[in-house]
Amino acid sequence: MAVESREKRKAKVLEVLNKARAMELYAISQYMNQHYNLDDKDFGEMAANMKLIAIDEMRHAEMFAERIKELGGEPVSSGDGTVVKGQDVRKIFVFDTELEDNTIDAYNQFLMACRENGDNISANLFQAIIDEEQIHYNHFDNVADHIKTLGDTYLARIAGTPSTTGGTTKGFALPGAAGGAGG
Repeated sequence: MAVESREKRKAKVLEVLNKARAMELYAISQYMNQHYNLDDKDFGEMAANMKLIAIDEMRHAEMFAERIKELGGEPVSSGDGTVVKGQDVRKIFVFDTELEDNTIDAYNQFLMACRENGDNISANLFQAIIDEEQIHYNHFDNVADHIKTLGDTYLARIAGTPSTTGGTTKGFALPGAAGGAGG
């Protein structure tokens, strides 16, 4: 059996890294849409946690992009799915549990592809992100179970909770700074 060239192996790793990046970009859009809807329906605590998970996914997308660039590739800029809008709160967390479960399964396959193609750095990146996706899965599964088991009692406890996730942004344009960066 002939050993594949380094470039072919690197191309296979870049392919799975870009697939994972597209999955993250979709998750960001999906979770932010859910965040806005939960906040609009006055489920602030749920909305705040959804936003924080979306921010984790943003970090994951960036980590994949950085690795892709290190390998000489070009990161994809589109998600791999269509955002499901207007979901009922009783459906959101079941949906997201399945999304995270599918992501964990795919990333385990991608991790193996990286190892098979001699890229332990990318494999380790996948392992670190899988660990965080498992935390997301556990959160979504727990909330879905609470909604299923406790129903409206659980939802009533959450209704009216604040959705703030911090005092100020940590981005480019800071609140109160006249003209943002550079004025």
